[in-house]
Amino acid sequence: MREFLVEITTDIPEGTDPAEVDRRRAAEAARAKELAASGNLIRLWRPVGELRSIGVWRAADEAELHEKVLGTLPLRPWMTLAVTAVESHPNDPGGPDGTA
Repeated sequence: MREFLVEITTDIPEGTDPAEVDRRRAAEAARAKELAASGNLIRLWRPVGELRSIGVWRAADEAELHEKVLGTLPLRPWMTLAVTAVESHPNDPGGPDGTA
């Protein structure tokens, strides 16, 4: 499995029924839990004061990430994504051996 840093900005179209937004947000939360349980969603943050998310996601490759992971998010039609494939750095203090 490869890891990806994904920046997500969600822009709800003007005039969208608030009930539809609420329904999709609830479904999004449920799907995020499923993706976390399956090992595809590792971490997710929201920058302070911003309406975007930054997360670490896992998939076999970028195609699978888009098709079978991010593409299954209920809010995906309203999302803009920036995907960067990442790999471990030899000086990462959180690396496999726990030392830099």
